[in-house]
Amino acid sequence: MALRWLDDITADDLDSVGGKAASLGELTAAGLPVPPAFVVTADTYRSFIEDTGIDVELFEVVDVDTDDSQALAAAAERAQELILETGVPDHVRDEIVGAYDDLGHDVVAVRSSATAEDLPDASFAGQQETFLNVERADLLQRVKECWASLFTQRAIYYRQEQGFAHDVVDIAVVVQAMVDADTSGVLFTSHPSTGAPTSIIEAAWGLGEAVVSGAVSPDNYVVDRESGDLEEVTVADKKMMYVRDGGETVERAVPDEKREQRVLDDDDVDRLVTLGERIEDHYETPQDVEWAIFDDDVYLLQSRPITTIDEAIDAPADGNDSHSIDTDADSASVSADAGLADGGAMTSQEEGILADGLGAGPGSATGDVRIVTKLDQLDKVESGDIIVTEMTTPDMVPAMKRAAGLVTDEGGMTSHAAIVSRELGVPAVVGTNDATARLQDGQRVIIDGERGTVRPASAEGSSDGGDDGDETQTATGPDGQSGKSVDTQSGSTGQPATKPMTGTEIKVNVSIPAAAERAAATGADGVGLLRIEHMILSTSKTPERYIADHGERAYVDEIVDGVRTVAESFYPRPVRVRTLDAPTDEFRQLDGGEDEPNEHNPMLGYRGIRRSLDRPETFRLELEAFRRLYDMGYDNVELMLPLVTDAEDVLRAKAIMEDVGLDPEKRSWGVMVETPASALSIESICEAGIDFASFGTNDLTQYTLAVDRNNENVADRFDELHPAVLELISSTIETCREHDVATSICGQAGSKPEMVRHLVNSGVTSISANIDAVFDVQQEVKRVEQRLLLESVR
Repeated sequence: MALRWLDDITADDLDSVGGKAASLGELTAAGLPVPPAFVVTADTYRSFIEDTGIDVELFEVVDVDTDDSQALAAAAERAQELILETGVPDHVRDEIVGAYDDLGHDVVAVRSSATAEDLPDASFAGQQETFLNVERADLLQRVKECWASLFTQRAIYYRQEQGFAHDVVDIAVVVQAMVDADTSGVLFTSHPSTGAPTSIIEAAWGLGEAVVSGAVSPDNYVVDRESGDLEEVTVADKKMMYVRDGGETVERAVPDEKREQRVLDDDDVDRLVTLGERIEDHYETPQDVEWAIFDDDVYLLQSRPITTIDEAIDAPADGNDSHSIDTDADSASVSADAGLADGGAMTSQEEGILADGLGAGPGSATGDVRIVTKLDQLDKVESGDIIVTEMTTPDMVPAMKRAAGLVTDEGGMTSHAAIVSRELGVPAVVGTNDATARLQDGQRVIIDGERGTVRPASAEGSSDGGDDGDETQTATGPDGQSGKSVDTQSGSTGQPATKPMTGTEIKVNVSIPAAAERAAATGADGVGLLRIEHMILSTSKTPERYIADHGERAYVDEIVDGVRTVAESFYPRPVRVRTLDAPTDEFRQLDGGEDEPNEHNPMLGYRGIRRSLDRPETFRLELEAFRRLYDMGYDNVELMLPLVTDAEDVLRAKAIMEDVGLDPEKRSWGVMVETPASALSIESICEAGIDFASFGTNDLTQYTLAVDRNNENVADRFDELHPAVLELISSTIETCREHDVATSICGQAGSKPEMVRHLVNSGVTSISANIDAVFDVQQEVKRVEQRLLLESVR
């Protein structure tokens, strides 16, 4: 069979139908409103290139240096030519056209669905093609063009940057009933930089391609999911929209009366937020959702994980954009400084702002402006420059990698290129309306990807408190290199305050090594959780396949390089590194994943210390990486064992540590307390010789309450503050204190004020929070400790 119907597809079919189609199948099975579709499978694409004999040349021609723009362009042109000029076998052609007839819709959307896209750490946003308003006569050509889009310049470059081999990524094609949208857009179910429970909706008139491509600056709606309040509405000047015209998608001017009219009413916003919560509950992770509304019915067109939460510093959900509407007032009013006449860009030169829009990428950057009006001008962008362009496109990714930052006239924080800019850690300000007109080539500017502003470089240090008395502390790493500067005068969230003194250590969770510098700048007392599996999963191979292909030394090097980046940034502050703990369903998506067990519930299965003890040869290589780091002088690295059940797990791991030359008496090591069994066995675990125990509250809550957070029927019962969970935490802390074992928490609950109060009252040693929450946790801990101190003397 060359194709499959959406109704029969689940997440288990990822290898066959790709990320987009697998997600749509999951949403359909969950009873969510998804237009009907069929999928031309990835196996069909693979058979096409192999049976026609073009596969060998195809993969040889794209094996180029992607930093060589001319070589990259030539490779992409030849690869696409090979696919587009090769005929589709008759039996495949007949099956696709027959399915189109069975679908019963004259016009369809044809969407690429690669087998390595919409992954937790790499979205592949915008890397393959989508075609709207496709009629029967053009269907086969559009399918081939989707196949060919696997080899555009941006896709070749992105795969290489993400570490995916070209010959292991296949592509399926979704053929879906076309929704002739009245309004459409993108929904982030949680804040895309911080993971806070804030839904962000971007909306425009007509078809959604205008929003996701960045061709229009959309309205922006911010909803606090905890209170349900619509906190802010930003109405953009929407100059154009995409609409259907026969079998084509065309650009039309938005009628004058609708340009500055609000796209969504409160009921529309409520419906979208509710659907978003259902989707996030289903996937158990924040989602980036494309939606459309036609005849007052909402349709879901795509959902993928938000890939940037763990690695970005908190950015304002609303940026600092145009038409802010006070939703608390009896009647909505446009703010006085919105600049209605020119579409919303701030014109207050006395404020030193050259342009402003939405903060779409983390951090700030200083560089020379390079105005880009055509793609062939990207070659003039050099390392450290600021790209200024009318609208973002995925083709700009190679230049964005070189650039220090990005500024656009159009687009929102949910556009494809904005997503990729956050993945690359490139500061971005989008939707400025006229930055290309205001700024000049070669002009030196400062862009702030949090506030959404562009200022002249002469203003550096002159605002927000200036540089009067700012202090930095610089640590020196074991190799004699200077460590990263830590700003002690401001929190990572832009809060102008000195790091408070607390008896409880406040640490930070680091998802990937690339986030180390930003995490260190929070002033945290160290890293409470650094995950090894992110370093391994980024190779696109399972540990065993990577070792087989590249050797044991290369595997150890991957771990050493990743951990060293973080250890260097924080030295001499401690960095707690967790050994491998990826469920088998994550490994099954990788090269070599066919050898992984197929488990009904991977979260209860072959993961954590269980896998390590069952595969000691791989576990030894992880421990060898720790030994090498210690030999290099990184004595701030601490080893943490995940998902232990009892002291037997700990003793067996300890024996392997000793066998590879790690002395448990001389190095700091400990365990994750993620199961009721480990909490109830903590005394014997302490007696095994550990130095610390760290709570993983996500798993501890799930296992204690028997609640699968991925099951929407019971997800509302998931509560880290349940008395049973708190009792396990309190009793564990008490026992650890009796055995002089430090305690910590590195789960999401550590960022909640209620949990912070409980932990400090129970005597926890340290709390590790997400990057954006460090400052708030520091303040909350300070308040609780002061109250305890006052009560003790009264």
